[in-house]
Amino acid sequence: MQQIQRRTRAKICGITRAQDIQSVVEVGADAIGFVFFPPSPRHVSIEQAQALAKLVPPYVQLVGLFVNASAEEIQSVLDSVPLDVLQLHGDESPEQCQQIAAQCKRRWYKAIQVKPDLDVVAEIQRYQAAGASAILLDAWHPELKGGTGHSFDWNQFPQLDIPLILAGGLTPENVSEAIDVTAAFAVDVSGGVESAKGIKDQQLIEKFMQGVQCGSAKL
Repeated sequence: MQQIQRRTRAKICGITRAQDIQSVVEVGADAIGFVFFPPSPRHVSIEQAQALAKLVPPYVQLVGLFVNASAEEIQSVLDSVPLDVLQLHGDESPEQCQQIAAQCKRRWYKAIQVKPDLDVVAEIQRYQAAGASAILLDAWHPELKGGTGHSFDWNQFPQLDIPLILAGGLTPENVSEAIDVTAAFAVDVSGGVESAKGIKDQQLIEKFMQGVQCGSAKL
C-alpha cells in the first residue's frame, strides 16, 4: 500500500473582513484566526467575529487568540462566537491555562516566544503537562505579542511528541523552506499575507498555500 504523504496544516490569522474568509477557505487553509486583543491592529470585536464566523464552513477551524485574558473574558467571547480552539498568546502560566480550559471547556494551545536564553524544550513540556493540545513557537519581541514579522532560528525547532506550530516572519517566499527545516505540524501566518495590517491579500494567500504544499511534498 502506498504511504500517505504527511500534510502540513496552515492557519491564516488576524482575519478582519468577509472577503478574506472567502479567500482563505478557497485555498484550503485548515484554520482561521480571530484576534481578541485590543492593542492589535488585527483586533476584532465580538460582534465582528460573530458575523465573520457565520461565513466559515464546516471542517475549517476557528481559533481565538487571547493575550492574558481571564477565563471570564474568554467565556464572554465564546457565548457569541463558536471558537473551536483557544490560542493563549500572553504570559499565561500552565496553571492559568488549565483553569481557562476547565472553565471554558475548549481545547487550547500555548504560544511561546523563542527567547535567546530560553530552554524551549523544557518550556514546551511544562505546558504539555498542563494539557496543551499543541504548542506554537513564535519569534521573541520585547514588547509585541505576535505579529512581529520577525522569525527565529528555525534550526532551534525541536522534534517532540506534541504537535508544534511554526509562526513568526513566514511569507510565501520562505514557508516552503521553513517546513523543510522544521517539519512543523502546522504553520501560522498573519502579516506575511497582508497588503496592510489586518487586510489580507488574496494573491499572497494563494502563494503562501502553494509554498505550504511544496514544503509538505518534501517531508
